[in-house]
Amino acid sequence: MSTQELNLPQSVATIPESADLKRVAPKEKSSSTSDLIVKYKDKLKGVLSCYDRIVLTGNLYPLCFPQGATNFLYRQHLRIFDYVKFAEPLRDEIVTAIETLAKDNGLAIEWVTPETGRKEARIQAILKMRGTQPGLVHIFAAMERCRIYKPWHDKSSHKTYLKAARSQCKHYYVYFIDPDLGLCYLRVPTYCPFRLQFYFNGHVWLAQQLTAQGIAFQLVDYAFVDIADFEQANILAAQLDLKALHAKLDEYARRYCPPVKSLNLTCKWGILQTEYATDLVFKDPAALQAFYPHLLELLILAVKPADIATFLGRKLHGNFQGAVESRLNPVRPFGTRIKHALGRVSLKRYDKFGVILRIETTVNDVAFFRQYRQVHHRTGKASKEWAPLLKSLYGLRPLRGLLEAANQRYLKFLTALDTPEVGVRLLHHVAETVTEKEHRYKGFNLLAHADATVLRVLVRGEFTIAGFTNKNLRALLSDQTSGQASRLLKRLRVRGLIRKVGKRYKYYLTDLGRQVATMALKLRETCVIPTLAQTAKTVA
Repeated sequence: MSTQELNLPQSVATIPESADLKRVAPKEKSSSTSDLIVKYKDKLKGVLSCYDRIVLTGNLYPLCFPQGATNFLYRQHLRIFDYVKFAEPLRDEIVTAIETLAKDNGLAIEWVTPETGRKEARIQAILKMRGTQPGLVHIFAAMERCRIYKPWHDKSSHKTYLKAARSQCKHYYVYFIDPDLGLCYLRVPTYCPFRLQFYFNGHVWLAQQLTAQGIAFQLVDYAFVDIADFEQANILAAQLDLKALHAKLDEYARRYCPPVKSLNLTCKWGILQTEYATDLVFKDPAALQAFYPHLLELLILAVKPADIATFLGRKLHGNFQGAVESRLNPVRPFGTRIKHALGRVSLKRYDKFGVILRIETTVNDVAFFRQYRQVHHRTGKASKEWAPLLKSLYGLRPLRGLLEAANQRYLKFLTALDTPEVGVRLLHHVAETVTEKEHRYKGFNLLAHADATVLRVLVRGEFTIAGFTNKNLRALLSDQTSGQASRLLKRLRVRGLIRKVGKRYKYYLTDLGRQVATMALKLRETCVIPTLAQTAKTVA
């Protein structure tokens, strides 16, 4: 018998506005299994990658944009300045339908006030009394900001049309348990253009699939602390049926937002926010806690802005002006979290319940990511090219692969930080002189400023993805001539720290090179320099 607790997720903090970034195509395929997973495989129950929080928006076509709403009124032979007369009956229709729904189910619509507290906590309390059987759970009402239209007459063009504006209106939050999706809510504004919002959680959806397959599991606060068959769980997690989900969304839109049906509108569903989590579930909390605090300290110092972009498959533009930050939050109910944010996308890592190492990518704007897809131009022509990921519901499918790759890059980075013994084992290989074809190539002094500067340049995020050339090195190492840079590249190549790509004069850092560079910089910046600085103070 599977056991589970249905809890709503905690609110996700607002992430700063995104900034312009260059798209780069990764040259190396990220491994589907990170080295960290391999290293601790004997201490793991299993690993699960799955969508977590998914928030979708439902835009009612053609009312979802001003020109479409204007044309709709004209087709209905309504004056633009009679817009209020058109919108108010629709508002009353929604209010009547929701109040009737509440009455038929014996519910009292609860207004959200500061005294109410978090809706999630209230729903949790209701579920403990009600149970988790499918059906309506509760309805909240709240006054919230919304998008509206106002009639406008342009005196210069002599045209009358609807213009977008911001206001407030009553919103209903209809919480219910779907047989396939689990706990969901539909947010319904009562004023046109009725931009819907739908929420469900991928872990709860997966729990329903595991139950149907007869696979035992334990789900606590949207995290699986145990699954009888992790391999099958990962297969199921990758099989979210978007067509079935689309049909279900349309059904709920017609049920809880009557204008969809009465006006015969089409609902176009898009992605507002997603979270994708990779969970390493340990058998014993002691195994995770043995290295987790150490990693927290290192990540605060080791992760640079360019690294964050690299994890997410991008590189920083030269004129980048957006927000990039790493933040540690040790006071959380379920573990200590470190968060790396780049614009409206963030990577988080935390120890959930002290037994799960969770890597989670949160996306508030899917256009941050790019895919090679067909693009339709205004001229009517179509071409295949790199373009922002579509915000459509069906963008969840390619987005999953992009987020999985981001989590794996981060895990690979953690592996390098978590294995200082690699530096000890390879120290002689890196530091001693190497002879090749009667030419001697001196070793690298990992504590010397000059060699540390070279290593710091090599681990730059844009080089990890797009590679580097002799010219790139000279641009960052101003004291190097072309010949000196060529000899430096040879010193790196004979030690296997970099590799050359085909017949091109472009180089990439190898896994060995990345480990050595990370180890050297960590040793220099977190141990040697702070210790010597403290010694200098004592002597003075």
